[in-house]
Amino acid sequence: MTWLIDILGWVGSVLVVAAYGLNTYKKITADSLAFYGMNIVGGIFLVIYSLEKGAYANTFINVIWVLIAIPAILRYWRTAK
Repeated sequence: MTWLIDILGWVGSVLVVAAYGLNTYKKITADSLAFYGMNIVGGIFLVIYSLEKGAYANTFINVIWVLIAIPAILRYWRTAK
């Protein structure tokens, strides 16, 4: 099971950094479904990883990250109709 948690940590890290990098280099916009989705999924994976590892400061920041991204994606879905 440890390997699965480690994979979640790596995938979560890659998703969050990729979202930032893709936005910085104007490949995706900060108000796109891809950006929100990468941040939510990446953040959730990092919450799971950091909880399992007992890294509660990281858990805290990633919970905040996800809590910011959730209303943003909900707003995106409401306005996309």
